[in-house]
Amino acid sequence: MKFLDEAKVYIRSGDGGNGCVAFRREKFIEFGGPSGGNGGRGGDVIVEVADGLNTLIDYRYQQHFKAPKGVNGMGSDRHGANGKHIVMKVPLGTQIFDEDRETLIHDFTEVGEKFVLAQGGNGGFGNAHFKTSTNRAPRNANPGLPGEERWIWLRLKLIADAGLVGLPNAGKSTFLSVVSAAKPKIADYPFTTLHPQLGVVGIDGREFVLADIPGLIEGAHEGAGLGDRFLGHVERCRVLLHLVDATSEHAGKAYKTVRGELEAYDGNLADKIEIVALNKIDAVSPEHLKDQKARLKRAAKKTPLLISGVSREGVPEALRALLAVIGEAPVSTKAKRANEIAPEAEPEPSGWNPLGR
Repeated sequence: MKFLDEAKVYIRSGDGGNGCVAFRREKFIEFGGPSGGNGGRGGDVIVEVADGLNTLIDYRYQQHFKAPKGVNGMGSDRHGANGKHIVMKVPLGTQIFDEDRETLIHDFTEVGEKFVLAQGGNGGFGNAHFKTSTNRAPRNANPGLPGEERWIWLRLKLIADAGLVGLPNAGKSTFLSVVSAAKPKIADYPFTTLHPQLGVVGIDGREFVLADIPGLIEGAHEGAGLGDRFLGHVERCRVLLHLVDATSEHAGKAYKTVRGELEAYDGNLADKIEIVALNKIDAVSPEHLKDQKARLKRAAKKTPLLISGVSREGVPEALRALLAVIGEAPVSTKAKRANEIAPEAEPEPSGWNPLGR
C-alpha cells in the first residue's frame, strides 16, 4: 500500500427536497383541503476516524463525495424521505483544512471520533404546512434549501510516542528494524526512506510507537532534499531520538544541522524533549569515537548515548530512556486538555422522598 499523507477532496451535502402543492380529492368529502407533504432533508457529509487505517490512499482514487438529496414531498400528506449520509473514513491523526490549506477545520485525536463536515439542506414545506384558519386552501410551497459544497485538504499526522530524526544515513531505519517488527528499506545511500515508517517497540513489558521520517539536510525548510513536509509526523511525539552518525566528519556539525532545521520548522519541534545518541559506534576506532563523543557533547550540551543498531550495543538503554520520558502523558494538546483532572463537583441535593428515606 502506498503511503499518502495529503489529499484534496471535493465534498457536497445533499439538497433538501421540495415541498408539494396538493389537495385532498375524495368521494363524499367536500372541501378536502391541502394535503401537500414536506420535502426530506438532504444527506450530511460526515468524517469518522476508523481504526486500522494509516494512510489517505483511498482519497487518491476518489476525490468527489456527494450526499444524495432529500425526496420531494407528495400528496396525501406524505413527507419525502431524508437523504442518506456519506461517511468518509480517515486514519487517526488526520486534520481537515480549508481550501487555503491554512484554516484548520478539525483535528481528529480519538478512534471513532466523528465530525459533520457539511450539513444537508432542509426540506421545503408543503402547502399543508401553511394552512390557517383564514387561509384554508394555500397554493404555495417552499423549495428545499441547497446543501453545502467546498474543497478541503486532508492532512495526516501520524500519532506516535517517539520520533527518530537525523541526517540521511544516520541509521534510523536500521534502528527501527532492530527494535520493532517494521521492515523499512535499508541501503548505503542517502534518502533510502522516502515515506514515514511506524514500528511498535517493546521493552521491559511495555510498548510504545516509534516513528521514522526521511532524513533532513541543510536547507530542508526551504525545500532542499525531501524538504520538511514529513516533520509534521513527529509533531505529536512526546520525545525525539536524535541519531548522529559516528562515521561522519564532525558529529557536532551534523547535530547542529538537524537542530537548525527543527528550529526553522513552525511545529514547536525544537521545544520537545530530545535524547541524543551517537550511532554506528561499531564502525569507528575507539580514538575517533572519543573525539566524536566530545564534539557532540559540546554541540548538544548533554552527554550523548552510545549505540549501534547493527550490534545492538546500547539499544536497550536508549529505549529505556525514551520510555522514561514517554510515561503516561497524552500525545496531543487536545488530549491533554481532555485528560485534565476536573475539580470535584459538589454532590447534588437529593430530591424529596415521600417515604422519608
